[in-house]
Amino acid sequence: MIKRIVIKVGSAVLSENRVLAIARMTNLVELIASLHVKGYEIILVSSGAVSAGYSKIQLNKKELANKQALAAIGQPILLSTYETLFKKFDILIAQVLVTSANFHNSEQDNRVVKTIDTLIKNRVLPIVNENDATAVEELVLGDNDQLSAYVASHVDADLLVMLSDIDAYFDKDPNVHSDARARLYVKEILKCALEKEVTPHNEFATGGIVTKLKAASYMLEHNKPTFLASGFNLKNVSSFLLDKKHIGGTLFSRRSLEW
Repeated sequence: MIKRIVIKVGSAVLSENRVLAIARMTNLVELIASLHVKGYEIILVSSGAVSAGYSKIQLNKKELANKQALAAIGQPILLSTYETLFKKFDILIAQVLVTSANFHNSEQDNRVVKTIDTLIKNRVLPIVNENDATAVEELVLGDNDQLSAYVASHVDADLLVMLSDIDAYFDKDPNVHSDARARLYVKEILKCALEKEVTPHNEFATGGIVTKLKAASYMLEHNKPTFLASGFNLKNVSSFLLDKKHIGGTLFSRRSLEW
């Protein structure tokens, strides 16, 4: 049964014209609030700190020190915005900053899991993000797509939902081929798809479809499902999560979901 859901939202969704996209954040918060009311345990993995910082000071993001500084500036802005939006639904939030290294050390892993479990037990919404200001290796090589898969697996979530500027996983590149078709269901991801070049579509993004496929592949290896859908228009993900109707987006799973 689906009870615990990790929702990952990317920078492409959270930022527009180099500032936070408040309207899209509001729609996301409303969706999470609706799931919260239904009793689902939600963990939000949110990008957006660097873009939020950039809205205040325009440093060169190509320099690591600047990017880390932007993350440090933007993190409280991002969380303050979330706090204001969730307060309307009487939902208390908590920030959980981690690195992928936290999930490769059993002691640190247990601490993260216990913290998240305690927050959820007390009906507090954990908002997870990479600790970009200090996690050098993760900031350069990692991304929140992979982090969300780590989180979902280690906290024993029943489903990972990835919201992005990518509507679904297509049979060919929709930016090149007009006849590209979205794949509703995927049971296996080919190795060649995972080895393609990473192509982010937004200046603040670090991934693209490849990092999402890697995250979904990680989840499949752990026998857990992933749902990929647009974060710009929440129609497909809302239908999937609230109405249990799969009208769009891609479900990566080797088994049928039990709601």
